[in-house]
Amino acid sequence: MSLAEHWRSARVPVAGVHLDSAACSRQSNAVIDAAATHARHEAEVGGYVAGEAAAPALDAGRAAVRALAGMPDAEVVYTTGSNHALDLFLSSWTGPRTVACLPGEYGPNLAILAANGFQVRTLPADEMGRLRVGEATAVLEAHPSALVHLTVLASHRGIVQPLTEFAPVCRALGLPLVVDAAQGLGHVDCAVDADVLYTSSRKWLAGPRGVGALAVRPEVYGRLSPRWAPLEMREANIGARLGFSLALGEHLAAGPVAVRTRLAEVGRLTRTVLAEVPGWQVIEPVDEPTALTTLRPTNGAGPTAVRAKLIAEHQIVTTACEVERAPGEMDGAVLRVSPHVDGGVEDLERLAEALVAVG
Repeated sequence: MSLAEHWRSARVPVAGVHLDSAACSRQSNAVIDAAATHARHEAEVGGYVAGEAAAPALDAGRAAVRALAGMPDAEVVYTTGSNHALDLFLSSWTGPRTVACLPGEYGPNLAILAANGFQVRTLPADEMGRLRVGEATAVLEAHPSALVHLTVLASHRGIVQPLTEFAPVCRALGLPLVVDAAQGLGHVDCAVDADVLYTSSRKWLAGPRGVGALAVRPEVYGRLSPRWAPLEMREANIGARLGFSLALGEHLAAGPVAVRTRLAEVGRLTRTVLAEVPGWQVIEPVDEPTALTTLRPTNGAGPTAVRAKLIAEHQIVTTACEVERAPGEMDGAVLRVSPHVDGGVEDLERLAEALVAVG
């Protein structure tokens, strides 16, 4: 059985066409059962007793995050998602509050940075929004920031940032590198031994909503004034965390390299099928090694209205990305298409036909 067949057979049949993994992937039946089983266990023995019994499985999830992040000695805590993880880290940071990031930084991240009093300095990028490593090195040498923040894969454009090349630069300059891996973990290689990495469960790792993780290297953790310990275990949806832990285990069992390879294949297929759809332009290069593809309207169509029609009239789920997602880079809304490893040509051809029908 192929990876795509195995992935699809582990889940309930989809109602329509799901091309929205960058927003929320489909959980496996086993992940759903893990969360439900824990809820029943809470009813049987009490929430806190059940939470204590879940500790080994939660520790396994932390170990999986360390492995995927390439941070074997990191402190890992569960959060309610990526935004929560970033806020926990920034609010615990005791050093100067300057941060370097790309022009296309995620809008909600910028809001969290501002709320925590950080001054943002912009790193150089090319016309696709990809970091220019050489120029960025010179900028950081001349004007070092307290932190460097890199979103390895944005939500509005399927372009992989050169994390492998950039992480050693930050290490050599002694600048802590904070990686937003919400779209990256389980999708592209993030194992570069960053200083801080945070992620969500619901995207490419196909875990439950409402849970994520924050990993911090000991050297950086020691510089924090942590306030998350009570939040980490006492009042939390342990069932969702157990589902996330199992989803991480499923990803490791499938093979991260095999998953990344298949997602890159799906991305190439997506861009090839959609390249000739009238009224839309594929933004990413066809061989960009991601499964996230964005379409720019060329005939005045509104991506938000198109998304709604695709769902209502064709049962096809996508995402409309408005300018607020990346206010420093986007000049108009785009439609995002993000099939998982089970994505096939039939679904994409159905989307192409639907785009013409609703156009």
